[in-house]
Amino acid sequence: MKFGWINLFGAAAVVLLLVPNIVYALKNRDEINKCRNKGMNLLEQIGRYACIVLMWLPLGVWEFGFRSTAAMLAYVLGCAVLLCAYEILFALHLHKKTARRAMALAILPACIFLLCGLTLRHWLLAAFAAVFAVGHIYVTKKNWT
Repeated sequence: MKFGWINLFGAAAVVLLLVPNIVYALKNRDEINKCRNKGMNLLEQIGRYACIVLMWLPLGVWEFGFRSTAAMLAYVLGCAVLLCAYEILFALHLHKKTARRAMALAILPACIFLLCGLTLRHWLLAAFAAVFAVGHIYVTKKNWT
């Protein structure tokens, strides 16, 4: 399976990740970021926006597709399972906020981006997923300690 210039599955995954975050931001307008490390905040944002774009746009990829059927199944099923877990956990977190849920909600999107980058052999996405993971987990931890 190969993709054209745009990966619609990746775009759908991004939308599914963004919707609960938009709902959360609207419900918690007064919440402030307690992380004072500007470098880590910047790292998180660079990783976040790069992953959002690279999930659906194959920048830096010569052949945008899967090496094998197993890679395609890992991509589709892995993303579906991780996205479902993310949506369910987010709903639970909206009901009752806990540090463990917040940390899981920081880790899951990084796993989704990394899984997509690795299975698609989209190394730029995989690299930015690692950047996002470091920044997002750090900032989340600071906000819950």
